[in-house]
Amino acid sequence: MKTVLSFFLLLSAFTLTAQAGKAPVKVSVKGFDGKPYANDKILFVGQKSKQSLSGITNPAGQFVIQLPAGDVYDIRIQSIGDEIEYNSMEIPPLKPGEFFQEAELVIEYDPGSTFSFNNLQFETAKADLKPGSYPVLKNLVEIMKRKKDLKIQISGHTDSDGDAAANQLLSQKRAEAVRNYLISQGIDAGRMTAKGFGEDQPIADNATPQGKAKNRRTEISIL
Repeated sequence: MKTVLSFFLLLSAFTLTAQAGKAPVKVSVKGFDGKPYANDKILFVGQKSKQSLSGITNPAGQFVIQLPAGDVYDIRIQSIGDEIEYNSMEIPPLKPGEFFQEAELVIEYDPGSTFSFNNLQFETAKADLKPGSYPVLKNLVEIMKRKKDLKIQISGHTDSDGDAAANQLLSQKRAEAVRNYLISQGIDAGRMTAKGFGEDQPIADNATPQGKAKNRRTEISIL
């Protein structure tokens, strides 16, 4: 998932104070309506060091992170499905005896409400999850454990090959398989519903292999 985002970076003068060799960055995360996002995980991945640092927002949508100097950090937002690539931020190198003052980073974005998982893998014509599906589901588990009030609908979809009734049943069983996995990982069953739509809601042309691949999907909708 990629979202069009606004980027605002307010850097105070880089002078004395803070941890040696690191820049303290106060991060604020909110929607375009100004509402703060609590329990959001923001990642900073160094382009040179490849080091990944992260922070989780408090109820006011804020946290402070210390970023080592001399690197450019790709800013990413953990999301249901793919991470949202936000922007990059450079922390310049320091001269001997210099320190950073606190900088402020304001992140505004729309988290979305429906997420399509084309990378969930099932056994052919079955509702058994393949091991390759677990990384994306573990990410969803992490988010749901952190955001205790999050409720979702899991929707199963198929392409148009085969019998329509069989496709509807298969999509229902696949949606339930995802729900059962989440339950097995400690997510309250009452926070999730599972529904199969079969071939009734295509998002691409079933006349092509590429279109069929897109239509075979699992969607997560925030309720």
